[in-house]
Amino acid sequence: MNELKRLCDLPLNQTAVVVMLKGGKICGRINDLGIVEGCELTPVFNAPFGDPVAYSVKHTLIALRQKDSRHIYVRCKDDI
Repeated sequence: MNELKRLCDLPLNQTAVVVMLKGGKICGRINDLGIVEGCELTPVFNAPFGDPVAYSVKHTLIALRQKDSRHIYVRCKDDI
């Protein structure tokens, strides 16, 4: 199944590969954090109320709010 998902819909501990970013000027800031097309990331844990979520990206943790992570489209690594 090669279906695209938004990063905010990815379950914890599911590794995925970034396919594309959509959403205007927030994409530049996301790229500056090292989240670019082709990179792998994994949601590691949620804040107590579910937002933000900490993602493992290139051996570091980056917290993203749901309103920002919905602009990142990924494909689960198991589906590749």
